[in-house]
Amino acid sequence: MSVFLIDRATPLPADEAWRRLTDWPAHGRGVPLTRITVLTPGPTRTGTRFTARTGLGRAGFDDPMEVVHWQPPAPGVPGRCRLEKRGRAVTGWAEIRVRDEAAGAPRGARVCWEEDLRFAALPRALDPLTARAGRLVFGRAVDRLLRG
Repeated sequence: MSVFLIDRATPLPADEAWRRLTDWPAHGRGVPLTRITVLTPGPTRTGTRFTARTGLGRAGFDDPMEVVHWQPPAPGVPGRCRLEKRGRAVTGWAEIRVRDEAAGAPRGARVCWEEDLRFAALPRALDPLTARAGRLVFGRAVDRLLRG
């Protein structure tokens, strides 16, 4: 399987971490050679669709996604966003979870980004390599998004 998990603690409050992680165009600034186009009017909600285009010029691929679950964090309630990948070249899903740290802990939030990333052109035997590359690329993107 090509499932990977990114787990981060941040000093940001949960609502600010959520805002940064669900700013879809900002993801394009954190993932090399990628630009995000939001296809539905805001604000983000279940049914929001966007496409990540990765590549140079005509050489590249599209990764269309749809938000299938949208629950922003609220006091005592963690946030959860689930994306389904709807493309031919890239399939799978991603889930973003954000929660305030437990009472008594330092101010801040815990962020978990879990993803099942599959490239149609790659054999399943390369899933561990895909997961490792995904953890590296998306881990750096999460870090950049949380730093602002």
